[in-house]
Amino acid sequence: MTIQNRKADHINICAREDITPGHCYWDDIRPVHNALPEIDADEIDMSCTLFGKRLEMPLVVTAITGGFPGATKINANIAKACAEMGVAMGVGSERAGITGYFPESFYVVKDYDVPLVIGNIGAPQLVPQNGHAPFTHHDVQSAMDLVDADIMAVHLNFLQEVVQPEGDVNARGCTEAIADLAKEFPIMVKETGGGVSADVARRISGLGIRGIDVAGMGGTSFAAVEQYRAMVASDKIHAALGATFFDWGIPSPVAVSQVKDCGLPVIASGGVLNGIHVASSIMLGATAAGLANAVLREAMDSTAAVVEKLTIIKEELKAAMLLTGCSNLKELSKAPKVILGETRQWMDSL
Repeated sequence: MTIQNRKADHINICAREDITPGHCYWDDIRPVHNALPEIDADEIDMSCTLFGKRLEMPLVVTAITGGFPGATKINANIAKACAEMGVAMGVGSERAGITGYFPESFYVVKDYDVPLVIGNIGAPQLVPQNGHAPFTHHDVQSAMDLVDADIMAVHLNFLQEVVQPEGDVNARGCTEAIADLAKEFPIMVKETGGGVSADVARRISGLGIRGIDVAGMGGTSFAAVEQYRAMVASDKIHAALGATFFDWGIPSPVAVSQVKDCGLPVIASGGVLNGIHVASSIMLGATAAGLANAVLREAMDSTAAVVEKLTIIKEELKAAMLLTGCSNLKELSKAPKVILGETRQWMDSL
């Protein structure tokens, strides 16, 4: 199967199928209500600085797609909306673009003044895979140039790869390869649904990287996405793997609590759906929150639909800050909260 067909499959499955675990871990984080906040909502400052770039609110529309014809419209709608709303944007895996599969679906992002653009390379592509040579520094530079990336995210997507029928499953040497890239390029590390533990954060924080996106369990399960693809292909083995590993990983809020003291900016993604979830991520110690599937259907529709969704999230975040008595993100990071349910059980057990 070609890369472009696989990328189209991913979008269609995410838009149409149930690919999230049944429990929303962000709903276990309950900000404590302040009945007498003594602040003016119109004066609330939601801005933040992430990787040296100012954002109007602490939000990243994280990597969604690229590399097939329909991705151009999706990325254009997201980029234009992110530019208008002053939030960051990540792109999908750029392996497709730099190898000739619809590069316009990536470089369309350069048509808009997005305040922070995050590129995308997969950790598996940094080491030899099934006879394929690893990406070179020239390849990484090409990926940066393709979207004028401010920083490159190395995606730790081995959960997806192990379920994907054509997956790349050699992980040996990735740590050294990331450290090598970080000597020449601005690099962050991003999970893709499995979360990051304290141990992994300790190991990678000393490699010269600039930040971590925990992308924990609770949002899009790429094991589930690959399960659906395997089912269509009548691949019973990989379909069974997808079913077994559907909800594998560290829940997103737990991952944030694990890595918050690593000394690097932390992006909290994985199941973030609304402004309260964004507020909760800041309260747990993240620098910003990230979301993707929450705006996918809107991105398939129009820029206006994405702007409307992001505006709702912004107003929800402002409301959450008013109702916790916080006039800026620094105050929000110190606001009281209660942690309930499965998330509390996870945190107490680690």
